[in-house]
Parts: sequence; structure tokens; C-alpha cells
Amino acid sequence: MKKIKIGVIGAGHLGKIHIKLLKEIEAFELCGFYDLSDVNTKKVIEEYGIKSFGSADELIESVDAVDIVTPTLFHYENAVKVLRNQKHLFIEKPISSTIDEAQSLIELAREANIRAQVGHVERFNPAFIAAQQFDLTPMFIETHRLAEFNPRGLDVPVVLDLMIHDIDIMLHLVKSNVKRVSASGVAVVSDTADICNARIEFDNGCVANLTSSRISMKNMRKTRLFQKDAYISIDFLNKEVEMVQMHDLQGEPGPFDMIMEIGEGRPSKKISFNNPEVPPNNAIKMELEAFAYSIQHKKPTAVSLHDGYRALDVAYQILDQLEKTMVRNI
Repeated sequence: MKKIKIGVIGAGHLGKIHIKLLKEIEAFELCGFYDLSDVNTKKVIEEYGIKSFGSADELIESVDAVDIVTPTLFHYENAVKVLRNQKHLFIEKPISSTIDEAQSLIELAREANIRAQVGHVERFNPAFIAAQQFDLTPMFIETHRLAEFNPRGLDVPVVLDLMIHDIDIMLHLVKSNVKRVSASGVAVVSDTADICNARIEFDNGCVANLTSSRISMKNMRKTRLFQKDAYISIDFLNKEVEMVQMHDLQGEPGPFDMIMEIGEGRPSKKISFNNPEVPPNNAIKMELEAFAYSIQHKKPTAVSLHDGYRALDVAYQILDQLEKTMVRNI
């Protein structure tokens, strides 16, 4: 099968990771990159020995697909150029800086008739993939995404930096419309929220409680799902899954069975534990391979621009609530 000629716009920390992985993926022919920074450009040329284009326009003209890994502020202007040139698009999360920009990209992609994917990488986390072997129909979701302080992410609120990962996972799991959003947060080291808690209510009755912090003493990326007769814990950081299920007790319990008495007139429940194997993978490489597959086989992308739009829409509803409630400069 013919290789896909691809170029990268943005060669900062994450951009360099994409460049390294694209060189390893058989489906792609990495033609080069473009970055505004002379320092970044020099480092990438020295480390990977690939071509540096003189402009984003020149790169776009030379390839079949473009991988945008710039700061979010520059996503839209570069994506517009890519789509107007009818080239396939991979764009890092969040999809853009504003809801209107995201909607515009969806319309441009539809007109261009190309494949476009958003880099919500946690969809490809091996723990999340392993968890999907179960029937996930949560009615309560609790997430904690805590990160040690890193000044590199201070240009955006913690909602767009960290929480948006969990927003995307939540929307992917809950097949219902968002009914109500409430949130509170605190600005500690920046001018925007560094800690945020959001409560999302859905039309089907599901409730999600999301917490994110970028000034934690330890890292944590854990999601807990509660549904009828089951509890599922997904540890995105340590790549672990735990499933606890309750079943109606049939017959006499065994000597080592764990039994829960529900109440008079109701059958006792037998509790079972399942820790499925989580095969290791490189999530970023896997999402780029999925992008290549969608191009070569003319299939829908794993994370569509509409998915990116929905996550950004909920993120901004949270940010709107934060403006009303946030405590600043404690």
C-alpha cells in the first residue's frame, strides 16, 4: 500500500515525540516539519536529520497529511490552511481555542472530504482499551487527574490542559446529552484555575464528578465508574483495571465466596473481582497508526473533529461556571 506523505507543524516537546514516532510507522513517509522557533528547528534537524520547511504553506503543499502539534493558539490558523488544501489532518487536543473555531473546522473538513482526527490520546491508553471488554454503562463517574507542577502548561487553564482528557472519555462513555454543568476552582500559581472540580449531569441521569489539579504533590490519573451491580476502576497512569461485580447468589455459597446481604426479601449478592491483563502499548503511536488506517482504508477516524468539538464545548461550559465561582490568588 502506498505510503502517506506526512509533515509536522510544531516541533516543541510533544512535536518531537510525534516526529520520532512517525519515523517508526510503516504507513507514513515523514517528509519534514515546520516550527517558528529557530532553536526547536535546529534541535530537530540535529536529532532526527529530517527536512525543515521554510513555511507552513510550503510543508502543506508537499504532503498528503499534516500533523499539527503547535500550542493551541495556533491550531486553527494552521488547520484552516490544511483543510483548504484538502490534506488529511491530525490535530492535537484541544481541537482549537474557541467553540466557533472548532465548528468552522468541522465544516471545512466536510467540504474538503478528508480524514481528520483529534489527539485525545487517552482513548488509546492500554488500561482504557482493556476496560472496554466490559459492558461500560456508567451512571456515576468520578475522575481524578492530578499533576505535579510544570510551568510548561500555564498558558491555558487546567480544564483545557488536563481535565479535557477526562471530559472526552466521559462523553465517549455516556450516550446521552449534557443537561447541567457546575464547577468551582482556585487560581494558585497562575491567573486561571489551577485546581478545578466539575459536576456534569446528563439527560439519562448519569452524573460525573471531575477533579483536576496541576499543583499536586503526586501524579494521579484515575477514573472510577459505577453502574448497575458493578464498579470499574481505570488507572490511566499505572495502566491497571479492576472490575468488581455483584451477581445474584445461586445455591449455597462456596467457602471462599464473598457474599453481600442486601436485605430481607432480596437475594444475597456474590461479589467477584476481575483484574484483566493490560497489554502495554505506546498510546501516541497507536493513535497515529489509527489515523493512517483511516486514511488508507477510507474509514472514519477514531476521534473525530465532532468529538473534539464536544469536549471543548463542555470544557467551556465549565470555564464559564468557573468565572462565576473561582477563588483567585490564595
